[in-house]
Amino acid sequence: MSTFAAQVISDLKDAMKARDTVALTTLRALKTALTNAAIESGNKDNVVSDADALALVRKQIKQRNDSIEQFESAGRAELAENEKAEIVVLEKYLPAALSAEEVSAIVADAISETGASSRADMGKVMKVVQEKVAGRADGKALSQEVMKHLS
Repeated sequence: MSTFAAQVISDLKDAMKARDTVALTTLRALKTALTNAAIESGNKDNVVSDADALALVRKQIKQRNDSIEQFESAGRAELAENEKAEIVVLEKYLPAALSAEEVSAIVADAISETGASSRADMGKVMKVVQEKVAGRADGKALSQEVMKHLS
């Protein structure tokens, strides 16, 4: 079992003891997603790497953000608030986000490293940027920053 999965299970037990229903349902969903990903990976130990686990957390947050949009457009504020509370629980598992200045500096370094000069080189730059950022910034924000630097 990865350290990430062990932490989720530990937090799940704590949520049960504290009778925190929001955290409990959120962590159960996350644990299920981790288990499903481990099974789908087909490795013999049924373990998800920490990097894959972080990607799963981001996916769960994205799903909840999409739900919030749907609920708010349908006038269901109470359901949107529940989704927001679940996002707060999930965000505890993400590494600290990079500031806009740090992202800009990383993008500038990647552009000079790859020798990119136009938007046609965006793929090369994005690959380098994503390796350096290692999930500490949103992909959409990274893409916008790269475009801004390459224009």
